[in-house]
Amino acid sequence: MKLLRTIRLDPSDTFVFAKAAEPGEWAVPGTFVFWDADAAKLEGKERTAFRSGFLGVGSWGWSTLVQIVDAEDADRKEVIELLATRLMEHFGAPDREAARKAAAEEVAFAASLCDHDIDTLIAVHRSQENGEVREAFRSLKRREGSGMEGLRAFSFHEVEGGEEPAERVDLVGMLKDGK
Repeated sequence: MKLLRTIRLDPSDTFVFAKAAEPGEWAVPGTFVFWDADAAKLEGKERTAFRSGFLGVGSWGWSTLVQIVDAEDADRKEVIELLATRLMEHFGAPDREAARKAAAEEVAFAASLCDHDIDTLIAVHRSQENGEVREAFRSLKRREGSGMEGLRAFSFHEVEGGEEPAERVDLVGMLKDGK
């Protein structure tokens, strides 16, 4: 089974969203957060979250990109339970079972986006047309024949203590240079 985790390639999420998701947390598209919103009236960071954010289930923050990762059934159940709790806290779900059902549907939708290889990155673009929210998902993956097939370009490593590295990844520059 595959699910989505947030990923942060640079610090931009920390200033384009009101609250950025933590790197490596479980994620869902999160469109339901804007269900009653008029997208034309959204401004600033809230508008950015609507247009291009995935919802980090743990932090309730937003991420521009998510990564497809291997997951176990226990992980899926964990995400559903956490999201159900958040739905009760933030949206007043009438009871735990209703929240769990809605959470399971959202997690199933997130899993349906994972029909690509592990480590593929997914981005979203949302718009509102004629009162309906439209979503377009894009996948970003390594080019075949790049000589990097055996390398994991995107992976998580637990680091205890210390600060985040100040490295920045220029994906556009890498594509132009053919790397």
